[in-house]
Amino acid sequence: MKFTDVISPFLAWSRAAKKADTIPYPTQQNPGADRYRGFHINDTSKCIGCGRCETICENKAIDMVKVEGIEPTKGDSGLRPVVDYGRCCWCALCIDVCSTGSLAFTNEYRWVTEKPDTCRYTPGVDKKAWDNEEKGYRQENDVLGWAGSPREEMTIEVPEERIKTFDEVVKGYTVQQAMDEASRCIQCGLCISACPAHMHIPDYLKAIAEGRFVDAVKLFYDNNPLPEMCGKVCTRQCETVCAMGYQGESIAIRWLKRFACEQFESLADVLALEAQPGEPNGKKVAVVGAGPSGLSAAYYLSRKGYEVHVFDRYEKGGGVAWYAIPEYRLPAEGISKQMKVFEQAGVIMNYGKEINAGMLKKLESEFDAVYLAVGLQKPSSARIEGEDLPGVRPAFDFLMNSPEKTEDLKGKTVIVIGGGNVAMDTARTCVRLGAEVILSYRRRVVDMPADDEEIHEAMEETIDFRPKTIPIRIEKTKNGIRYLYHEAKMVPNPKGGRPSPKPKDDVEHAIDADILFSAIGQTSDIEFIPESMQKEMELKWGRIIVDDKQYTGYKNFFAGGDITPGEGDAITAIADGLRAVQGIVDRLE
Repeated sequence: MKFTDVISPFLAWSRAAKKADTIPYPTQQNPGADRYRGFHINDTSKCIGCGRCETICENKAIDMVKVEGIEPTKGDSGLRPVVDYGRCCWCALCIDVCSTGSLAFTNEYRWVTEKPDTCRYTPGVDKKAWDNEEKGYRQENDVLGWAGSPREEMTIEVPEERIKTFDEVVKGYTVQQAMDEASRCIQCGLCISACPAHMHIPDYLKAIAEGRFVDAVKLFYDNNPLPEMCGKVCTRQCETVCAMGYQGESIAIRWLKRFACEQFESLADVLALEAQPGEPNGKKVAVVGAGPSGLSAAYYLSRKGYEVHVFDRYEKGGGVAWYAIPEYRLPAEGISKQMKVFEQAGVIMNYGKEINAGMLKKLESEFDAVYLAVGLQKPSSARIEGEDLPGVRPAFDFLMNSPEKTEDLKGKTVIVIGGGNVAMDTARTCVRLGAEVILSYRRRVVDMPADDEEIHEAMEETIDFRPKTIPIRIEKTKNGIRYLYHEAKMVPNPKGGRPSPKPKDDVEHAIDADILFSAIGQTSDIEFIPESMQKEMELKWGRIIVDDKQYTGYKNFFAGGDITPGEGDAITAIADGLRAVQGIVDRLE
């Protein structure tokens, strides 16, 4: 036996009087590391209730619940995550995949309670001591690590080539590109509420991602009978609320709708069983106007068994979409393909029939209900001196008359006044017809109501943008016209919103040109509605006020599209048609 073996037990007594190294739990604790995974916090002002955290949680520790005081809006479901710490394993996947980065862990891990139910709470709603803790696990900046590939951009013809023809500018996705882009969708469904027609967006994106293009097209037609048109010119309100767009790029929902439709030469064949008239119910409905709203109502009424007659002043269906949107944005062959679906569904088209007051009274007597969807056909006045001079023309009329077939502007200088899509379409059309184009707008470029893509592409096509130019008058010259304007300064609006343009000084600036197109909007023309009917309807600024099912207040008359107040775009007009169908069904049945 060694000496140390004998002495070692006695050495332990030397520490007998030393104070124990303990922590008086729970009043003192060592703090967690800076990126420790403790309890959740949630910035409810950033959270959009997409449910991605609930979906990713393998332990089912997260549920999305309705929270008092947080109402659903476009882009926010109104739901917030509640966390069950009896199930949570602190894997942090919910943090990593949070669409907006609102969810995080604090480094606080102390919570002593005798009530197990309190271990299930809603971060950011149920107030906790650690709500303002700045340390803890946070989402990394590189959100694309979980989101997958960045947005698949469409191939677009280069500016110097596209201005030579009226060929379509956007070339479309390949099959692989479309499937990759659609697979980026996280299936949160926020886009559905933002879409005026409430299309089944997550479902059809999933179908496209899986290569089920027929299924996607059939889903389109559940609540949108003009999907290919919307796939090219829709204002894509759905994309503005896409959860993927908060820290990355939104899903190209519009382009994917276009892609699926373009996989088939005949949409009518794809919908051979679906696009059929319903069992006749003995009732007849007249639709005045073959634009998006009128066609929407006609299609779904026919499928419900109504005999539907559509009346339109033009020789083809589609309304402004067919006649006024240039071919480089919306080729006519695509609209023609979609019109065959309406014929297959039993809709009776009456082209070249302009409805006047007498004819409208006749429709009232011959049909069980009438849907007015005539749109805005009358160009608005610019209210500037000289707008009636030769060489000053309404841009809307110019576009409606197929300028690519009737106009030659080579060597001419053209001025376009306006900042909306009609102004962009006019300017870009004139460039393709050989003109030098100047675009005048009284506000800033950022204030232009035109689609951002239209503005960007117009700038690429050598159009000379002159923002902050306030029209004064137009004068006749020996060779054309002279456009006089003030340079503008922007005055802040005390109530918020866009600043107002005011003349910077009294100096008059001038531009000489051959032609000036006024593109400041369109207004309604309701002279075809008899005064006796108008007295029974509520009218405001020449538009018909309707209820939530498009009812006008006069007998069995309904109205929708641009003749009623609204967004003034195709998808909203289509949604009006859907609501009118329900209103007509309720009233007649």
